[in-house]
Amino acid sequence: MAQPPQKAFPVSWDQFHRDARALAWRLAAAGPFKAIVCITRGGLVPAAIVARELDVRLIETVCVASYHDYRNQGELTVLKGIAESVTGLGAEGEGVLVIDDLTDTGKTAQIVRNMLPKAHFAAIYAKPAGRPVIDTFVTEVSQDTWIYFPWDMGLVYQEPITAGARG
Repeated sequence: MAQPPQKAFPVSWDQFHRDARALAWRLAAAGPFKAIVCITRGGLVPAAIVARELDVRLIETVCVASYHDYRNQGELTVLKGIAESVTGLGAEGEGVLVIDDLTDTGKTAQIVRNMLPKAHFAAIYAKPAGRPVIDTFVTEVSQDTWIYFPWDMGLVYQEPITAGARG
């Protein structure tokens, strides 16, 4: 089993919105895109922002469950595939943009890439193990970092980074 994440990377709503717009900025040159497929649940919010920025109206979801107990990635399960309205657009996903919030191990993206091999894959955040599976990302974090997304957090006290080192 992989080493559990040791570093925390909290992301505020403001930062996430800026990062999603930065992703759209990078993707503008890679388009135009006929449709967006967001990997749920994490890809829903960035897909909405990117769709607005790139003026894409056809948005579809693919539902893949991988984190069954929040911290540990388990067996990947496709809960909902991609609708024919998107898969029928182009040969093997050509002209389709696939969006997720994060590529961690790359396993989820690889499952979707098998469905749409010629689609353009993008994530806001990328870890080294997942980078080879995607085409565009904004911020790389180390493999031992856990990203706390704004929809996962409430307002609570944060320990200083060095507090854990004092023992």
